[in-house]
Amino acid sequence: MSLLLATWNVNSLRARLERVLEWIKYAEPDILCLQETKMSDSVFPADVFRDAGYKSIHHGDGGWNGVAILSRVGLDDPEEGMGEDVDEMGCRVVSASCSGIRVVSVYVPNGREVGSRFYYEKLDWMENLKSYIAQHYSPTSSLLVCGDFNVAPDDIDVWDTQVFEGATHVSKPERESLNGLLSWGLFDCFRLRYPQSGLYSWWDYRGGAFHKHQGMRIDLILATKPVLSRCSFSLMDRNARKGEKPSDHIPVMVWLEDVPMANADSES
Repeated sequence: MSLLLATWNVNSLRARLERVLEWIKYAEPDILCLQETKMSDSVFPADVFRDAGYKSIHHGDGGWNGVAILSRVGLDDPEEGMGEDVDEMGCRVVSASCSGIRVVSVYVPNGREVGSRFYYEKLDWMENLKSYIAQHYSPTSSLLVCGDFNVAPDDIDVWDTQVFEGATHVSKPERESLNGLLSWGLFDCFRLRYPQSGLYSWWDYRGGAFHKHQGMRIDLILATKPVLSRCSFSLMDRNARKGEKPSDHIPVMVWLEDVPMANADSES
């Protein structure tokens, strides 16, 4: 079967639940990774998503973070975080097996300002993510790591390099941390199919940045080779940034072919 996976930083699920429900109704993703839900587990609308045909796992404490995975193709072996000994800096990682693919939804810290305490905590967090991936998975396993990485991988992933000079998201250490994941055995699904500039997943709310096309590509779907070989198409949905009360991010999608049919009714 073919399978559609998407990742989307919704910037508050409480504020954008109706938009998310509308989007999954027309896009029909089989798996949807969410970031920045800004919800606690106790109020996460699992029943609403269940009514829409999705099992879910959510990891959130009601603060500024929160991550989730929705799946209509099975959701097995759910796991929150990166292990008990790792400081998550909030709820930023959740994983589950969906139709034979291990899916990890991540929300990388922002970093705020180069040289600040938050910046170095971000770099440490990314090293922890790399260690977690390396300890629990193999480059030959079926793995997708999806989410808001708060890093633009290359200069072509920002609208103007001079505007971002000296800022977070584009600094050499941040990009080196991201490249560490790629060197381990992950591949940027979207960029391998679309090498051109001018393709973004985030725009600032201020200054009409979206309409001026002043954006960044910081939302990524990273895959191991076994999953990458099944990737037939990738897309970013700019329409999700239009209308009333949009997130400042848009969904990033990838279509996978020849995925074994899973038992969607299996218990998580």
